[in-house]
Amino acid sequence: MPATRDVVIVGAGPTGLMLAGDLAAAGIGCTVLERRAGESPLTRAFAVHARTLELLDARGVADELLATGTRVGHLALFGSAALDLSGLPGRFPFVLVTPQYETERVLAERARAAGAEIVEGAEVVDVRQDPDGVDLVVSTAGGAHTRRAAYAVGCDGVRSTVRRALALPFPGRSVVRSVMLADVRLADPPREVLSVGAVGDAFAFLAPFGDGWYRVIAWDRHRQPPDSEPVDFDELRATTRRALGTDHGMRDPRWTSRFHSDERQVPSYRVGRVFLAGDAAHVHSPAGGQGMNTGMQDAANLGWKLAAELKGWAPPGLLDTYHDERHPVGRAVLRGSGALLRLALTEAPALRAARTVAVGAATRFGPVARRLALALSGIGVAYPAPHGAHRLTGRRAPDMEVEPGVGERTLVPGQMPCPAAFQWDFRCHPS
Repeated sequence: MPATRDVVIVGAGPTGLMLAGDLAAAGIGCTVLERRAGESPLTRAFAVHARTLELLDARGVADELLATGTRVGHLALFGSAALDLSGLPGRFPFVLVTPQYETERVLAERARAAGAEIVEGAEVVDVRQDPDGVDLVVSTAGGAHTRRAAYAVGCDGVRSTVRRALALPFPGRSVVRSVMLADVRLADPPREVLSVGAVGDAFAFLAPFGDGWYRVIAWDRHRQPPDSEPVDFDELRATTRRALGTDHGMRDPRWTSRFHSDERQVPSYRVGRVFLAGDAAHVHSPAGGQGMNTGMQDAANLGWKLAAELKGWAPPGLLDTYHDERHPVGRAVLRGSGALLRLALTEAPALRAARTVAVGAATRFGPVARRLALALSGIGVAYPAPHGAHRLTGRRAPDMEVEPGVGERTLVPGQMPCPAAFQWDFRCHPS
């Protein structure tokens, strides 16, 4: 690796790889340092929402990712209630179910093709900064050494070394403990792509990987050992049967684990020349499949701003808008996914019945259902605009036909809008 880079990214998950691709495509020298050596066949995230697909489409890789998964236009919630995504604006009125490793593969190939360097087996153990740059202490099989960059971004997950090095607090709490995970085969696969069930003392969720394997997530209110305790397969099957009514002939687990779900968020996404994105900045319940999507959207927001700063055309304060815009989004996702989790884990039978009725009514009432779909998909995310700004400032730029030669700039379909510092004038065909 060169001794100095414009940007060093810590962590080669979807967030870090998205950022690396954007920076490299903008001509910024960047290196991704990943502690893990080799590709992992395991995954936690499997839902790619519409807004994330739009961002990938703007980068030319959405169709490749679409070929790896299954499109789901209705999300089952509680009882017979389901959220209809088919009315979402844009090309992607659905959620794509595909393993996280497919998303990582597509993003890594894009990043490398654009010129980013991805180094595996390189663990960052300390981060120090001064007014002119950032030093990262890196441990590899060949020993420890220091790398210097103009900026560094911690995309290294919930146990972020970068966040700890910045001495940033990570306030919050655990909301559910000892959740069981497993990749299994099913003798009798469900007809629905996604299966979810909650009965007060048990919760279970099934999602396909598309290669014959299924991810099962299950939780038993009456048994919550430490995360370090192995998952008993009989317990996993019994919990799934209570929650779903069947275990679908679950067999041949290739991987099992336990985890606990936290709700936490750092107070600042930027400290000097160091930034945090993805799970390093915010973690929340897996309900709604928001984590990976929010992190990739963090990266899309930060990447062009870092490029503008390093290219010398950014106005004063542009880098600060990353925190200003993305921190409220992270907070909203934390609250929304937390509310979904609490609804799923409601214990009293009377409250569960009321929950089912209320959610069913909400998903059938057009305006409420639309707001829920926009929020879950990310399509409804908007950034605050200053008083007197154009009504579209800070909002998602929709697909549109632009008359050639009318404006000096053209908005790229699916791109996240610029902050209030950039307001472009454009005219569209009446169609």
